[in-house]
Amino acid sequence: MTFSVITVCFNAGDKLKNTIDNILAQSFDDYEIVIKDGLSSDGSLSAVKENEKIKIYSEKDAGIYDAMNRAVSYACGDYVIFMNCGDSFYDEKVLEKTAEFIKENPDKKIYYGDAYFCNAKEIISQPKEITESICYRHMPNHQSCFFDRHLWDDDGFDTKYRIRADYDFFLRSYFQKNIRPAYLGITVASYEGGGYSESKENRERDRAEHREIVVRYMGEKKANHYRRIMRLTLQPLRTWIAQKSIFAGAYNSIKKSIYR
Repeated sequence: MTFSVITVCFNAGDKLKNTIDNILAQSFDDYEIVIKDGLSSDGSLSAVKENEKIKIYSEKDAGIYDAMNRAVSYACGDYVIFMNCGDSFYDEKVLEKTAEFIKENPDKKIYYGDAYFCNAKEIISQPKEITESICYRHMPNHQSCFFDRHLWDDDGFDTKYRIRADYDFFLRSYFQKNIRPAYLGITVASYEGGGYSESKENRERDRAEHREIVVRYMGEKKANHYRRIMRLTLQPLRTWIAQKSIFAGAYNSIKKSIYR
């Protein structure tokens, strides 16, 4: 059982070193770190200490999802996980616990867990089972997902999507490849937040890409059905509550009781 922990970056500053140092603290030893850099000029790569586990590829790319596809092509692990600069494993036992779970539950192709959302100062729980309804609403945080590397043998992230290519990949795996992801039951990552998709100017594009993707895999009728359910259950308000530290604890406790 081997893992490839992938970090894509461009002028990431101290965040790159912090993320790499966190990965290197894992108790499980059978992993590699693949850094795909987009020709940074800020000296961030020079701050990463040489280590036999680290492979660095610095080259021009066409954006974050092209960089992620390229990184997978350089990876050798059985499973890959994408850890953005500034994000980290929740504790030093994550890879060890994940390896044990995969050995006991083989051939699921995608494994996912919970994430600690730093802005809300709360662990965001995921459901034990991914259903169509869950697929419509969201995918598990990609920093908390382990993917079989061979899922990229036929196709990878569709780079026409600037924000939702990982979501498209997840739904493609679920609906077209009939993959049913397995819940690890642990908190995998600490998620910094504030990424590209969360900036104000990109929210409209995010919604448009979400709409195109769900219609692509579910069809217009089913997508509209789940959209109505989200409106009736006040999903935007619930998302806002979940991201506010003052409310997040109570809200997540309710989620846990529903999911469990």
